[in-house]
Amino acid sequence: QEKKIFMVQGPYPVIRRLLRARGWVERKPPSVGSGPEQRREEEQQEEEEERWDEDPDGIHDLMSHLVRNQVPYFIWTNRCDAIDRRLLRKDQLLNHYARVGAFTTKDGLCLNLRNLPWFDQADPNTFFPRCYRLGAADDQQAFIEDFCLTAARSLLKLSLERAGDAPVGTEQRPKSSEGTGESHVPHPMPSTAGLGPPLSPQLVEEALRVCEQHLGSLGHQDIDRNTPSPATTAIDRDRFLQDCYRVVHERARLVLSGEQRERGRALLRGLAERLPQLGMEGHHNVWILKPGAKSRGRGIVCAVRLEEVLRLAEGCLAPLGQAGKWVVQKYVERPLLIFGTKFDIRQWFLVTDWNPLTVWFYRQSYLRFCSQPFSLHHLEPARHLCNVSIQQQCRLARGQHPQLPPDQIWSCQQLQAYLAQVGRAGAWEQVMVPGMKAAVVGALRSAQDQVGSRKGSFELYGADFVFGEDCQPWLLEINASPTMAPSSAVTSRLCASVQRDMLRVVIDRRDNPTCPTGAFELIYKE
Repeated sequence: QEKKIFMVQGPYPVIRRLLRARGWVERKPPSVGSGPEQRREEEQQEEEEERWDEDPDGIHDLMSHLVRNQVPYFIWTNRCDAIDRRLLRKDQLLNHYARVGAFTTKDGLCLNLRNLPWFDQADPNTFFPRCYRLGAADDQQAFIEDFCLTAARSLLKLSLERAGDAPVGTEQRPKSSEGTGESHVPHPMPSTAGLGPPLSPQLVEEALRVCEQHLGSLGHQDIDRNTPSPATTAIDRDRFLQDCYRVVHERARLVLSGEQRERGRALLRGLAERLPQLGMEGHHNVWILKPGAKSRGRGIVCAVRLEEVLRLAEGCLAPLGQAGKWVVQKYVERPLLIFGTKFDIRQWFLVTDWNPLTVWFYRQSYLRFCSQPFSLHHLEPARHLCNVSIQQQCRLARGQHPQLPPDQIWSCQQLQAYLAQVGRAGAWEQVMVPGMKAAVVGALRSAQDQVGSRKGSFELYGADFVFGEDCQPWLLEINASPTMAPSSAVTSRLCASVQRDMLRVVIDRRDNPTCPTGAFELIYKE
């Protein structure tokens, strides 16, 4: 009569325990097959129930048996396709929405964030690294042009740096609100002196010309004059890139005239005003390739040569059903490092309605560290992919900094303490959190029209961010059904707390709109 019957599919002992404490009774989900994945889920569920055993007398099992034919009014599944939404009643709560792949797959997020300016005045280039779908021919051509433009900018930045200049506009200075102190841990970089005989001065001239044409097109100056479009059509692209590789990766020498140095500095200043990603993109021209719909870091590789990327793209173009499933994205070459090591952050948020869009942001989060020191000269996953499932397969670096956590996990409070130690105490509240909130809302608004809205549904998501040296957050991806399996003491505590507070929002607030919502903060409601 009170409609307190729930059904949970998968190993979620915290949710089971919290619902039972509220007087709910579990209806066991029906068995839907006997495949390996299904058996593995059932075994996990049994192990978790044994570990959290609060039913030594079998009372819960007996009550579950009594309600086996009753309608469950709270349904939690770890797969969005486990329930046929068409058969649901209006008073049944479900933890998934339909068609969320518009922002929870890498190709969906890549495509839909381009539409953000139609819904908001926000610029996705300020929080989402440039991204292209390799299986779409137009996107592939746009990527090739971007790769060449980035190579030209990288050449100018590196040549000026080796000449002893710090190109204005390419630094990532701390925001004024962050305070002073250590701005970042220096990245391992090559010597400022190149090796071997110098390359032709024509290479620098070509890079300058490409950047001048690009800056002109950004300022819409190409409307009234016959500027080749795209900007790299006036050069021998293959030869230009091979020479760029020699400078960046083989440390070939470049000699700049005084006039070229002045033009280069002026161009980079102008580009910095129009390209929000100029500072974070570095000068190695590293790109990261990702399967469009896989999780836990599977299949992700970094590449620095165009031909590497295009070789993979050849396998993406053929079958129509696979088009756009792989994406290539600009790698954040100048991330904020902690003791010389890269990390990312898992940030939860909750959507309780899509019409009007209603978003809750969780004020607790956790960091995931790589197991090896950061280096752009070595692109293996141990240094660059922070996913727990990837790092569990990697060995910890010898001589790892003693203040790095052995389990490679920190809480956001530990990050704040570290930032305070290096003189950037205000960065978390004034730069990082506001930036993450804006990115989450922007991503949701850009995909809102495609998601299947349903009153009575809700969904918890996990967004992954990396921070630039200036503490600016860069959204990497958004995950549906984020893992609740604890991998450390920190995640054991936080995963339990986010589930507890989620139930406060989606269940307790229905009867008491003023009840506490724990660490969930309502950040957006249309």
